[in-house]
Amino acid sequence: MASRMEFVEFIADQLKEAGAITCKKMFGEYGVYCEGKIFAVICDDQFFIKITEAGRKLCPDLREAPPYKGAKNYFLVEDVEDREKMVRLAVATCGELPAPKAKKKKREKGKYQKRSDERMAKPVIALTMGDPAGIGPEIIVKALANHAVREHAVCIVIGDRKVLGLAMETTGMELEIHKIGKAEEARDEKGVLNLIDLDNVDMGAFAWGKASAMCGRAAYGYIEKSIQLANKKEVDAVSTAPINKEAFHEAKIPYIGHTELFGALTETKDPLTMFETNGMRVFFLTRHVSMRKMLDLVKKDRIVDYVIRCEEALKRLGVSEGTMAIAGLNPHSGEHGLFGEEETLEIEPAVRELRAMGYDVAGPVGADSVFHQCATGKYNSVLSLYHDQGHIAAKTLDFDRTIAITNGMPILRTSVDHGTAFDIAGTGTAGAVSMAEAILLAARYSPCFRDFTPKK
Repeated sequence: MASRMEFVEFIADQLKEAGAITCKKMFGEYGVYCEGKIFAVICDDQFFIKITEAGRKLCPDLREAPPYKGAKNYFLVEDVEDREKMVRLAVATCGELPAPKAKKKKREKGKYQKRSDERMAKPVIALTMGDPAGIGPEIIVKALANHAVREHAVCIVIGDRKVLGLAMETTGMELEIHKIGKAEEARDEKGVLNLIDLDNVDMGAFAWGKASAMCGRAAYGYIEKSIQLANKKEVDAVSTAPINKEAFHEAKIPYIGHTELFGALTETKDPLTMFETNGMRVFFLTRHVSMRKMLDLVKKDRIVDYVIRCEEALKRLGVSEGTMAIAGLNPHSGEHGLFGEEETLEIEPAVRELRAMGYDVAGPVGADSVFHQCATGKYNSVLSLYHDQGHIAAKTLDFDRTIAITNGMPILRTSVDHGTAFDIAGTGTAGAVSMAEAILLAARYSPCFRDFTPKK
């Protein structure tokens, strides 16, 4: 049930000696502010105050409880009749909390930047919220507070307002949610979260860290909407937060991951996945298949086709110089057949054919050294033969800054390369470096895709 106004007014009156107290409606209940600083909430006619060490010392017997399902714990103040205790607790709590961030003056109606004929100075990036029960909502609100992100991109989140509100609470981020219906309504202002609200999460059934069909369907909806916007050139690129494959399966969505889904919804056959990590670029000959099936896919014709498409993708990103290396499959690239024949029967013939066609390619190069050589500048990229071969190398170099780029489509998509982290979802502890890097990479490369038409 919602809190009664009489109770809200009573709490405000009880606290008035602590300072200038205001109560504002927030996600169906009320936030309580002192001198502009939010320090408590009122939910279901109960008063909850943020947990601080000062509050714990002052009132060690206070019980901890979440104000609503899925929220982090607050102190539950049950004896709201004790005015003196309430005031002392409010003063102590506010003294430990950080000062509120200054907000820029809102623009007048009709003064927002438009995309129509005049493009925004900054690229417009659509951010999909990912699986609502994962860390996606939290890393998005954190990334939007990143100075570099604000400087280089105008971001539009596609997600659910309720979940984002919860994420702001768990992370301590204070952003103004600006709901929009069209990309052109986005505001390029500090502290503003532009949101296309699909309102597709039932908070009564929602729980952090749990795979569900509801969250799988919701995540699919965010991706579908982002692709629609990008296909219509209303946004310049898409950056995606992580989805959960189990949730997709429960929702009966017939795609195993982002790459396959983007390929289907953009009508792109077999899109290319490229990792970029501190300048090292890694392509993948195979992705989500078993090791046994992967061996059947390491074929000369497939390698030739992939190298040609990878070279086209690099040129589109502005990389026209340098040699692409093809990683070996077996130890020491097979030692001329001693440890396997894939190199002699498939990879070496592919390299010879590509060189005869004029492509600057080397290989097979032993997988134990080729990624280091690429990272230090010997090669402009590496074609990894299977999923973990390239993933391990890139993530060991810099886990947080390993960003996935889906190439070969009419639109650009970048992504974090980590999962939903259900074990820490809802705790506010997830780092947002990868999300910020994905947005910045999308902003950097998006001009290359504005007039791109892929080959059929």
